[in-house]
Amino acid sequence: MAYADYWNPKNETRPREELQALQLVKLRRLCEWAYTKAPFHKRRFEAANFHPEQLKTLDDIRRIPMMTREEWMASQVERPLFGDMLASEQRNAIRYHLTSGTSGRVPLRVLDSMKDWDWIGEMWCYGLWGFGVRPEDTVYFAFGYGSFIGFWGAHYACEKIGALVIPGGAQTTEARIKQIVEMGATTICSTPTYALHMWQKASEMGIDLAQESKVDKLILSGEPAGSIPAVKQQLETAWGAKCGDTAGMTEVGTIMIFECAHQPGGTHIIEDHFIEEVLDPHTGEPVGYGELGERVVTSFGRGFIPAIRYRTKDMVMKVPASLCDCGRTYDIYEGGIRGRWDDMKLIRGTNVYPRAVEAIVREYDAIDEFQIYIWRKDEIQDEITIRLEIKPGREGEWERLQPSLARDLSNAHEGLRFNLERMEYGQLPHFELKARRLIDSRPIAQYS
Repeated sequence: MAYADYWNPKNETRPREELQALQLVKLRRLCEWAYTKAPFHKRRFEAANFHPEQLKTLDDIRRIPMMTREEWMASQVERPLFGDMLASEQRNAIRYHLTSGTSGRVPLRVLDSMKDWDWIGEMWCYGLWGFGVRPEDTVYFAFGYGSFIGFWGAHYACEKIGALVIPGGAQTTEARIKQIVEMGATTICSTPTYALHMWQKASEMGIDLAQESKVDKLILSGEPAGSIPAVKQQLETAWGAKCGDTAGMTEVGTIMIFECAHQPGGTHIIEDHFIEEVLDPHTGEPVGYGELGERVVTSFGRGFIPAIRYRTKDMVMKVPASLCDCGRTYDIYEGGIRGRWDDMKLIRGTNVYPRAVEAIVREYDAIDEFQIYIWRKDEIQDEITIRLEIKPGREGEWERLQPSLARDLSNAHEGLRFNLERMEYGQLPHFELKARRLIDSRPIAQYS
């Protein structure tokens, strides 16, 4: 059966002038909604002497104050559980999700309405359809279905497309591999790290996924590696399938960027539903095509918790839509998301902030010094190890402390497993001035 190339042909191929006019209309409506409904935004707008009526052109977006994760979380701390962010009554929500916070045990919490959730699925339809997912596909989700938003929206999008959905859920990797082969899955949704891990485990089981599975598409998300050429080449060879990169975040609820089937070396921005500014992270001034900068995102789709000029700290490089021959007029992030401008680390799709780790470690008085060590196991799977020194005379507390600390760290980081390693006293550096307790030994990604 012949299908259209685009999920939304009208908007995905709009001339740039029309697309920007649509963005301006949506921006005005969003700011009016946030000003009248969300105390958080009204307070910030008034402090900056901004009013939605001032939005005459898209350049006027710079009148709007940028919002930060720290402000968001401070609002939650002052007014648990959701701060003064909500633009609708909590009883109108149908979904709850969370992600790791910047400090200690407090996560960042979000709510969505039925309308929000329909939009979230729609955005995934743009990306999945754009990479070639069709009703005839069988899509396997190698994903733990918890409070982390992850691939939840993609699951609903596949149902909307009409594909057969298989949720991997809480299974072992071996069980998932058997199910992928047995059910004839054609599309896998996972993080890049886990896709490599499944391939390695399948090899140990004597299964050649490139020959014995029907998988021809890997939809990757949760880590920057989805657009790194070396990682993509390794995955495409291992699985005998094309790899498509996507990226989303809990704060806006869904994906904002996706790689199309033409694989232009980057990800298209869904510009009829987002404004993605690329700014100098130090001055806040816009940077041009081909220059690295920080993503600042405005989302038109989530009404429950509006995200307006949200500083993501993601490192990106925008290039013109014309560099891809797919016909979309959406600009592209060359190489997808390149990394971070702050100290956050992504470990198997989970945000880890060193200061949040320290806040939990310091709750244990028996610990004297610690170090965060991030490494790559078997050149495939990212691991995080907390190296710890126990205060002299309190070594006997280690046996009780170890499982408790591991549980606390995991619970504060979406179930991520932390390895704990006890060091002999004096082995770790002890700092008199500014401490440097983070070592990231993973190879630096190379973009060509």
